[in-house]
Amino acid sequence: MYMGREILMLSPLILYAGVRIGMFIRGAGKRILWAAVFLLLCAGYPFLTNRGSSLPEMAVSTFGYISLPFLLYLIMALLAADILFGLARLAGLLKKETVKRPGYRRMRLALALLIPSAVIAFGAWNFNRMTVREYTVEVPRKSSKAEEMRIVFASDFHLQARTSNRVMEKFADKVNALEADLVLIGGDIVEGGNTPDKQLAHEAAQFRRIKSNYGLFGVLGNHDSFGGDRASFFEKAGIRMLRDEYIRIDAAVYLAGRLDGRSRRGGPERKSIDELLAPVPEDLPIILIDHRPTDLENLARSRVDLQISGHTHNAQIFPLNFFARKEYELAWGWKKKGNAHLVVSSGIQGWGPPVRTAGASEIVLVRVIFR
Repeated sequence: MYMGREILMLSPLILYAGVRIGMFIRGAGKRILWAAVFLLLCAGYPFLTNRGSSLPEMAVSTFGYISLPFLLYLIMALLAADILFGLARLAGLLKKETVKRPGYRRMRLALALLIPSAVIAFGAWNFNRMTVREYTVEVPRKSSKAEEMRIVFASDFHLQARTSNRVMEKFADKVNALEADLVLIGGDIVEGGNTPDKQLAHEAAQFRRIKSNYGLFGVLGNHDSFGGDRASFFEKAGIRMLRDEYIRIDAAVYLAGRLDGRSRRGGPERKSIDELLAPVPEDLPIILIDHRPTDLENLARSRVDLQISGHTHNAQIFPLNFFARKEYELAWGWKKKGNAHLVVSSGIQGWGPPVRTAGASEIVLVRVIFR
């Protein structure tokens, strides 16, 4: 089970949260009710997720996913409050008699439940707020006929049964407004195998609405093979998938795309950067799409001028983004690695909970200037 180890490690804190809330509640009936609600929250992930494509099943699945960050913020709120109120007691600012009053218990209970609920509400709003982030990079022109190129990049759509049609409609509108020369898709496009055919047809049609001077290209992510082969979907969407291969874009750049870094059992092993680029001529700049921002030491030694990646979601949930910074040299944003520029997007949506409390749901515009 994905995240099973992490949940097991947090189980003492989860139990602490359930018991601590129970201490603020008076009355056997109310405590039994809280125990039932708490058990439902604990069972939400993974037992209630990925239930199906009907409205009731999607509602249950959404609750299951949201229970995960809610429990996290419940623990954080209770720990922070216990520390603050404990310090107030030690400093003599909070009297023992006050703590014993029913009003104090009701106030602590309200804070403990309302703060996580408010954070989740913000995260749900932020998850659906699609922004545009811009970067400008300079690369050697070599013999490219281009002086500048506007590259629009998006990744980690995780399109599934509970994805609103409006997501792709908004995405296509925003991309077209950016007047891109080249549109790149960084993987994890379709999630799971329960998305209705009618919805997939709608999402493919939105991809086909996208306009650019040189077309729409993409790579596979680690989630794109869940639920079967998506080749027919990518074809209908008009996305030219690059599977460890490169193409020449007019007389402007070479565009290369890598297979995902962790191939599924039975899948092909991807080429190294050197193997992929060995047949690429040296007359034009090279742009590389790699779903994950890994293999950066080899990137730094390669002939790549710009690599664009996704996958990380910037961890999606605060404060997990701080752990993502430890796992990835660049979990989000821009940096220079050797002679290569590296741009990492936090993605259009994310995995699991329809909540984002770290970073933003974004489309990336990279303005490439050839010197």
